[in-house]
Amino acid sequence: MSITPDPQKHALGVSMKRKEDPRFLQGKGRYVDDINLPGQLYMAIVHSPYPHAKINSIDKEPALAVPGVKAVITGEDLVAAGLGWLPTFHGFDKQMVLAVGKALFQYQEVAAVFATSREAAMDGAELVEIDYEPLDPVVSPHEAAKDEVVIRSDREKSTNHIYHWDVGHKDETQRALEAAEKVVKQRIVFQRCHPAPLEPCGCVAEFDTMGRLHFYVTSQAPHVYRTALALVTGIPEDKIHVVSPDIGGGFGNKVPVYPGYVCAVVGSLLLKKPVKWIETRTENLTTTGFARDYHMDVEIGAKADGTVTALRVKTVADHGAFDAAADPTKYPAGMFGIVTGSYQFPVAYAELDAYFTNKAPGGVAYRCSFRVTEASYAIERAMDILADELDMDPVELRKKNFVRKDQFPYQSALGFTYDSGDYHSTLDKALERIGYDDLLREQAEKRARGELMGIGFSTFTEVVGAGPSKHFDILGIKMFDSAEIRIHPTGSGVVRAGTKSQGQGHETTWAQIVAEELGLDPQNIMVEEGDTDTAPYGLGTYASRSTPVAGAAISLAARRIREKARKIAAHLLEASPEDVEWTDYKFQIKGVPTRSVTMKDVAFAAYTNPGDNEPGLEASYYYDPPNMTFPHGTYVAVVDVDRHTGETKVRRFLAVDDCGTVINPMVVEGQIHGGLTEGYAIAFMQEITYDESGNNLNPNFIDYLVPTSLEAPKWETDNTVTPSPHHPIGAKGVGESPNVGSPAAFVNAVMDALSPLGVRHVDMPLTREKVWRAIQEAEARRAISAD
Repeated sequence: MSITPDPQKHALGVSMKRKEDPRFLQGKGRYVDDINLPGQLYMAIVHSPYPHAKINSIDKEPALAVPGVKAVITGEDLVAAGLGWLPTFHGFDKQMVLAVGKALFQYQEVAAVFATSREAAMDGAELVEIDYEPLDPVVSPHEAAKDEVVIRSDREKSTNHIYHWDVGHKDETQRALEAAEKVVKQRIVFQRCHPAPLEPCGCVAEFDTMGRLHFYVTSQAPHVYRTALALVTGIPEDKIHVVSPDIGGGFGNKVPVYPGYVCAVVGSLLLKKPVKWIETRTENLTTTGFARDYHMDVEIGAKADGTVTALRVKTVADHGAFDAAADPTKYPAGMFGIVTGSYQFPVAYAELDAYFTNKAPGGVAYRCSFRVTEASYAIERAMDILADELDMDPVELRKKNFVRKDQFPYQSALGFTYDSGDYHSTLDKALERIGYDDLLREQAEKRARGELMGIGFSTFTEVVGAGPSKHFDILGIKMFDSAEIRIHPTGSGVVRAGTKSQGQGHETTWAQIVAEELGLDPQNIMVEEGDTDTAPYGLGTYASRSTPVAGAAISLAARRIREKARKIAAHLLEASPEDVEWTDYKFQIKGVPTRSVTMKDVAFAAYTNPGDNEPGLEASYYYDPPNMTFPHGTYVAVVDVDRHTGETKVRRFLAVDDCGTVINPMVVEGQIHGGLTEGYAIAFMQEITYDESGNNLNPNFIDYLVPTSLEAPKWETDNTVTPSPHHPIGAKGVGESPNVGSPAAFVNAVMDALSPLGVRHVDMPLTREKVWRAIQEAEARRAISAD
């Protein structure tokens, strides 16, 4: 990534090596499964083998006879204790902790077994005898819409329909589509997939002698967990201490509160022993939050010259047995309204209907800011289809319809106010880097020889930074974030934040922000997160919100320290505070650079010689952003498809990102590499599939593929910089962008390769078999047409 650090700055824009990496590289990270407490018990969960079945009885006795097994709890036990249900984060639904009466999806949690060893707990779980009566499952959301089998009997309304959501101008959009010179319409399915972090979920629960719960857990949002546990269990929040140690990847999967956590707490309370529960890979893939599963009908109206005039998207969403999506209360479909993308649609309308099915619940953001990936994929695929039908270069179509740089802040047709951007410059940079003209010539030559080569673009706009508290919440808690900074007498310091890194590099980038604001050495700024006893309340790390929200809080807390330090500096310089300025990372008397003191000088004085000022040097800030931030990018994929086997080779992939001010280019590049690899997996490999009986066909890494360095293409990266005007340092966030933007680039490239055959669209994942079948069917159609 080509970023030239500002020579006037000594911390921002510098590719400082990650401070946290030495412990990870030496295998000394401390994860939940590394925590072992004296007298600890282990928990194993009994899962339903059926996707939909009545539970006639549960016999615990065979399990209790296993040596080492101490207890078995069922859903009926939890209901009796008032702990039968969990609230879901956006408040539209609740979720059974353990199945009561019916199992609603295969692998649903039915009972929990506690034993003195992990093996004994698992042996006991296998011996819990449950009498099931299988029922007809509902696997498709389109079938669920018919209400022939109603899955949930606990709800007031006898229907599988969860909610209807819409945004935009329905009638105006209809009229604009009717008047359009060209209309394209396409069903685009974003398949169900799973974040699949390498470390599965887990926890250790312990009540100390004072009755206080200490809960070690793989959580991306430890403070929210503390509040959720208080709401579910009735334990006062001050009696709950949540700690998230090192986390081996989250990607949204570790935002929700899962039934296993509640069972571990109950077991610890019941047995008066610490209880550990660590998921198996199968449990993680089959019961924790999935992502996507949106079925989108996209229509674009346009003039004959390619100017877009209207957009309409109708979506059917499959939420599984419980509506456990982690979307904010006011946005049940998340940020799907970003579906107008980078383009000037005069009018647009989007609607969505969500349904229960007999599948695992979820709808979490898989490295995606609340359904932005689905929206980006829909509009970027549809724009390519429109270009194909108008016989236009997709690049020219995009340029014609981009929001221009001089239009920012830009009000989209679906209500978002984009903060800043320069889409034309980012695309132009990508075209130059990839050598577009040469690629077009090569493609023409290959097509003349019957070879299938494709060039695919995605010029996406993302929306991140949840959020302004007037719009965003979890469980009703407003979404802001926080930071506390304390500078020690010798000029080192500590920053505590309400976020929790799962690999994003916060221990490095948070230190760089403090160092930049205070002129200190980032190597001597310690970062603490993930402990609710020490960190200020925050909403956690997901949806690319850390830098836009917590990063801003850190910057503004540091500026509060700087303002107090200015008064102490004035005391040291024997001047009025009004005559002291912060220049070149030191305090000096205005116009007299020879009379100056450093922040280290001031820090020591704050504890030894503060004058009339309050001793010490620390501050906190709770930041509520005025708006979200809108990163964007241009991604280009170049592929070759073997028409005889369907194998796709991604020959080149270029990502040009604009995430505003860059804190650490090396960390950003690492984020982009990881997100692109996940986007590649979604485009070509990953799908959680169910057979017609509701059986999950991808319960392990043999059937649900995760790419390694052998499969992943070589990534090329570059960037442009358009700072956010409302963020203290102009940063926008980047963690989700590569996952948001890349699937469409991959698929557009493959469809471009197949376009000479008349193939218009194939849904992901583009496996070799699926591409081969599309080629065979296209060639068969051509043969029939030729006859």
